[in-house]
Amino acid sequence: MSKFRKDDKKETPGISTSALPDIVFMLLFFFMVSTTMRETTLKVSITLPKATEISKLEKKSLVSYIYVGPPTNQYVSQLGNEPRIQLDDQFSNVNDIIDFIESERQAREEQERKQMITSLKVDEYTKMGIVTKIKQELRKAAALHINYSTLKGVER
Repeated sequence: MSKFRKDDKKETPGISTSALPDIVFMLLFFFMVSTTMRETTLKVSITLPKATEISKLEKKSLVSYIYVGPPTNQYVSQLGNEPRIQLDDQFSNVNDIIDFIESERQAREEQERKQMITSLKVDEYTKMGIVTKIKQELRKAAALHINYSTLKGVER
């Protein structure tokens, strides 16, 4: 006959961490796929105007943005409150727009260059004089496909 002993000092087994790397890599992959990186840091403050007849852009990779508005609070002491033009991550003049459009064209493939869109993100309180100057420079650069960025407004 065998004798069974009862141990009062039983230990609980350790938690298995073998699935932990799989879970970590699934989360990492999810965040890599779903996160979009901001391409430019805005140095101008923009309150987009509201419009009722708007349409969404199909292919945002073909869009080049020109931002126009008063400088943000950290740049007000240096530049004042007058609206400024921002191309990529730097303040620019109207004369720099042609070079900006050319560099944007060079960054695209040949067949995409004809479909390139220039989107103007202009603060709603900016005067039209600076927008007209920008449009004249875009005309000189043969960038004739222009989009005005707005928010969806309510119909009256």
